[in-house]
Amino acid sequence: MKPGMRSSKDRLRHTLLFEISLLVIFVPLTAWLFNKPMTHMGGMGIAMSLIAMIGNYIYNIFFDYALVHMGKPLYPRGLKLRMVHAIFFEVTLLFISVPMVMWVMEFGFLKALIFDLAFMLVIPLYTLFYNWVYDSVFPPPRVMPKIVQAGKETAVRVRV
Repeated sequence: MKPGMRSSKDRLRHTLLFEISLLVIFVPLTAWLFNKPMTHMGGMGIAMSLIAMIGNYIYNIFFDYALVHMGKPLYPRGLKLRMVHAIFFEVTLLFISVPMVMWVMEFGFLKALIFDLAFMLVIPLYTLFYNWVYDSVFPPPRVMPKIVQAGKETAVRVRV
């Protein structure tokens, strides 16, 4: 059996768990590091999480379709592919997050860019770890090979 694409429900669970766990870790950490109130960092964190959740959902669908289009298997995903996936997503968020950091943190462009680049170096590592754990805890659905019955092809999806 080959791994199949994840359902919308599974993608939503993936995204929500990712963002919530990230907020729990990084809001207190950044509030402490930058001597900002938790509410200040929490507000920016929640806004970025909402943007990232919507973007992540869309990005992952396009990423999976791109793999299928290139004839690559969706799973298993090796280290190199997971790194490419995580880094490309962080780069797309950079275009939104730098202006937001400038506004909320009252940073100039360079300081906001450095702040974001620091996150860009840390978040892919978190993403890599998170996705590996997620795939272990919630394995992708398995699709049985196509079966030809009376001239009709069908594929059977099974959860393992």
